[in-house]
Amino acid sequence: MAVMQVPQGQVLFRPDDACSGFVVVHAGSIKVSLTAENGREIVLYRVRPGEICLQTFGCLVGGGTYSAEAVAETPLELEVLPAGDFQAKVGSDADFRQQLFSAVAARFADLERLVEDVALLSVAERLARALLRLAGGSATVDATHEALATEIGSARAVVSRQLGAFQRDGLIAITRGHIELVDRAALAHLAHAAE
Repeated sequence: MAVMQVPQGQVLFRPDDACSGFVVVHAGSIKVSLTAENGREIVLYRVRPGEICLQTFGCLVGGGTYSAEAVAETPLELEVLPAGDFQAKVGSDADFRQQLFSAVAARFADLERLVEDVALLSVAERLARALLRLAGGSATVDATHEALATEIGSARAVVSRQLGAFQRDGLIAITRGHIELVDRAALAHLAHAAE
């Protein structure tokens, strides 16, 4: 397998595309999202080094096509293991099989969290979680209201209203394209209120 360089923004697959092989990400991040008929989009998960794409796994194991879209969120370094080689490796390499199944289990846990968030949490709780997750160790999040809406599966106008409420409450400070986490502890409390 040769390492490929993929530029940021390149679409890796779309709904109904056939799967050409198992992707191994060495550097960067792939965003996998689902778009409804009404145009609303939600981020299902991201694929980073050491993680797997459930969409690809499902296509390779079940023989179907993709049902979501994947985009290079950052520049990528990746390898593609052809479908036949993937099947052979799963059958013959116990270490690979164990790593694969562990990664699938972790990804299912991520999707379960997403479903719970969307179904059971308020917009405020989901948005607080997303801000903390996207900020990581940083004090700021560089994201548009539209991108945050996609992140939590809501409408941009709803996210804008909630961000305004967070700002009025002193939790965040908003400047164009940037959100500063002013009261990280209060956001964390809100993010975990339903737990």
